[in-house]
Amino acid sequence: MSEDTDRLSAASLAAGDPTGWFEHLYAEAGAGTAEVPWDSPRPSKLLVEWVQRGLVAGGGRTALVVGCGLGRDAEFLSGLGFTVTAFDISETAVRTARERHPDSRVEYGVADLLDPPPQWRGAFDLVVESNNVQALPGPVREKAIANVGPLVAPGGTLLVLAAAATSSDGDGPPWPLTREEIDAFATPGLTEVGIEHLPDAGDTLVSRWRAEFRAQTP
Repeated sequence: MSEDTDRLSAASLAAGDPTGWFEHLYAEAGAGTAEVPWDSPRPSKLLVEWVQRGLVAGGGRTALVVGCGLGRDAEFLSGLGFTVTAFDISETAVRTARERHPDSRVEYGVADLLDPPPQWRGAFDLVVESNNVQALPGPVREKAIANVGPLVAPGGTLLVLAAAATSSDGDGPPWPLTREEIDAFATPGLTEVGIEHLPDAGDTLVSRWRAEFRAQTP
């Protein structure tokens, strides 16, 4: 990712805290001593393309953005008419997102994907997981993947965006996802709609997953 993420994630992982580095990164960025490499004013390109292809409208529908960071994807979905809940494990990220979007209709909050609020289970018509699970190591990643699918409401959609693993992947984070890990998002009650393995236009050495799953109706 960057020197800042490498430095902070290494220290956090060495301390046995696989997620604490997110708060450290956002806090240092707020102090002007680090940069958040994914801080962009534009929503994810793969999300925008998916929405345009399906002409997705959100009127009267709910959406959850996992690991929302500074709010770019959450604000995009809100602009489509979704009632959006967006969370991040970093308090500083959530506070900064609220400051950047003072008139937002998005409900921002602090939460942990490894222990999501029980009232979120089956509560959202659209759940977007974009590039968060790939920042988690080993067994923690498995738990995070298992926790995403149950958040989707009956008949709802899960969209997963992530870097795709290659034989040349090195130390992370990120640890790009394998096809088996993408398949694992189809927790009980979810079925695969489509899984795309796409080249990254900005980096010929990187490819990406865009995976869509649908929750069964009762």
